[in-house]
Order: sequence, then structure tokens, then C-alpha cells
Amino acid sequence: MNITSVARTVAGASLLFAPISAASAQWIPGAEITGQSIQVETNGVVNTVYFDPGGAARIATPSGAQVAGRWSVANQMLCLETGANVRECWPYRAAFQAGRPVTLTSSCRVTSHWVANAINPPPPEMRSGGERG
Repeated sequence: MNITSVARTVAGASLLFAPISAASAQWIPGAEITGQSIQVETNGVVNTVYFDPGGAARIATPSGAQVAGRWSVANQMLCLETGANVRECWPYRAAFQAGRPVTLTSSCRVTSHWVANAINPPPPEMRSGGERG
């Protein structure tokens, strides 16, 4: 393999990985759900979780009860904490998309199905097209 072949291989590999690293560098976990709600179905029960700004969370049960809590994102995990320091975390490696179901298994080994009701638009630099596009 000559130097030109090596350069082409490295350049090709760089192009393959550039979109992934660029997208992950620009995505701010939690930005798309702040101020929004997600339907979470666990064992046949659907709760609505509201991700309020500042880390406050509200969980609305089917009976209409509201449970106050906190939400946070760290280490590719989305965590909810309710009274009595009950904390549960789910893998969070990609932005939620409105109406698109996601199945997640929590740190408590409980599987649930999440569907974002709506999401915030991405920052302008992440939108496709752009000024030249």
C-alpha cells in the first residue's frame, strides 16, 4: 500500500465518521424535551411526564393525580427522581422525535415505551439545508 492509498483510506474513514461526531457534538441532551411532555407506558399503564424547565418534572397518572419530581441528564442517561429519593434512569443516546415510539429499559430493569408528544426544534446550526443549502 503506497502513501496515496493510505491517504485515501484515512480521508474516506474521516468522511464516514464526520457526520456522526458532528451531530453528536451539536445535540444537547434534554433540549428537545424541555418544556414538553412524553407518554410513558409501563406494564399497560400510561403516564404523562412533563419535563419542565429548570429540572422540575411532573408525572400525570391516568387517574389525574400529579406526582412532582426532578429530571436530569448525565452520562447518556435520562433520570427521574420522585419523593423519598426514588431515582430511575433510562439510556438516552439520541434525541426524542415527536410521535416516534422508543422502548427503553431503566436502571431498575423495567421496560417501558416512550412517545414524545412534541419536541423543541433543533438549534439553527443543526437544521438541514441552512443558509447555503
